[in-house]
Amino acid sequence: MNNTIKKLKEKIYGGELITRDEAISLIDAPFEELCDTANEIREKFCSNTFDMCTIINGKSGRCSENCKYCAQSAHYCTSIEEYPLLDTDKILEQALYNYERGVPRYSIVCSGRKLSDSEVDKLCDSIREIKKVCPISICVSLGLLDEKNFRKLKDAGVQRVHNNLETSERFFPQICTTHTYADKIAAINAAKAAGLEICSGGIMGLGETMEDRIDMVLQARELGVRSIPVNMLNPIPHTPLENNKVLSTEEMARTTAIFRFIIPDGFIRLAGGRGLMPDKGEKLFCSGANAAITGDMLTTQGITIEKDMLTLDRLGYKVGLSNV
Repeated sequence: MNNTIKKLKEKIYGGELITRDEAISLIDAPFEELCDTANEIREKFCSNTFDMCTIINGKSGRCSENCKYCAQSAHYCTSIEEYPLLDTDKILEQALYNYERGVPRYSIVCSGRKLSDSEVDKLCDSIREIKKVCPISICVSLGLLDEKNFRKLKDAGVQRVHNNLETSERFFPQICTTHTYADKIAAINAAKAAGLEICSGGIMGLGETMEDRIDMVLQARELGVRSIPVNMLNPIPHTPLENNKVLSTEEMARTTAIFRFIIPDGFIRLAGGRGLMPDKGEKLFCSGANAAITGDMLTTQGITIEKDMLTLDRLGYKVGLSNV
């Protein structure tokens, strides 16, 4: 075994966390050995539990923020469908559809800097209706809310809040200037103060370095995050990043494996862009990833629940909620 990989594996098995310099040392480590060892670490600390979730685009478009990758930003002419916060019937219908197909987690994602107080109240009513008839675990991604509104959501039945860091603090100003990295961290801390779990990762392929990706996950680790979405940029026409090159499966697998070394007991969640990979992410599921968003993404097509379930069964995973 490569000496760097062996040494870091032993350190992790001994209950220690690796440092930034140690994570960076894995960037040039032998690829297959790195992926295989990341998978071993995943199995040791998380067994074969696979945390699967679906998302619904609960409010689409007209976003005031200028995130350069996003089809829903009002700053770019992407011709996506725009609509206000969905009514309860549609949100409930999709929750039941997913739960009946064995998906244990359901996330309601809304465009915009943050939902208004009245929109939060309306969504809380919808969540209460879901909890009356369906035990699916509910997550929300609603922007830069304050602790008061996060407490309302928790009281309504929300378990987890999603708020991606997206990239490193160093690179973030190259991607968005209408809010700051500190704004994101403040929202994450507000959700934690309200007693909610946190899901936070980012997008690979924005133009960042591998060091930026490592710094992002180290920040997530510092915030106590153990559900880390790994998106691969799907370059959207008419956004500033439309000409970015789509990353290779090997680069995504190496990234995922390094993330597993950084957060051994976390749930590394494949998210947007997985459908661009020829194997739909299967190599990454053998390189440390143990969670995924299934079904369609917000504005792009994903992989069906049925196909994902067959793949995970073949790989020996058991779909269920992660205990984080």
